[in-house]
Amino acid sequence: MFTEAMGQVPAGVGVVTVKDGRDDLGTTVATLLSVSLEPPLVLVSLDSSSYLTEVLLRDDRWAASLLADGQQAIASRFATPGRPSARLLLAGAPHHRGEHSEALIIDGGVTALEVETTRVVPAGDHTLFIGQVLAVAYVDVSKAPLVRLRGRYRPVPVTKAPESP
Repeated sequence: MFTEAMGQVPAGVGVVTVKDGRDDLGTTVATLLSVSLEPPLVLVSLDSSSYLTEVLLRDDRWAASLLADGQQAIASRFATPGRPSARLLLAGAPHHRGEHSEALIIDGGVTALEVETTRVVPAGDHTLFIGQVLAVAYVDVSKAPLVRLRGRYRPVPVTKAPESP
């Protein structure tokens, strides 16, 4: 019942990535939110038993790419259990390596951030990573963000801001 209740809350869909030595890891997330403007902090929630959590506990720099409508396939690839290296999951998709984190950043979304973890908080079966934003790789306000609602990926229509008088 709790899962159904929380499924009623729309959440932006993103991919968190980290460079782990010679490999790249990543996972789809629906919990990435702004915590503070000064300093700029974000929070991501990851399953405590995941390998990505284990890696982020020792590597404090990572990237978060917030996806746009049309990137549902990327979100699904990174959400699949037993997935291969993030480099393979992004084959054929535009991406680049972050200057500050060396993590893979997915191009074509609504925004992407490079982050350095400043605090780790155990929370039930998840671990919360709070991090300072080192860089904003890009922002594209013309695209509709990809959102997860009621168990499905959904676009949010982009509307023009009202004209100022």
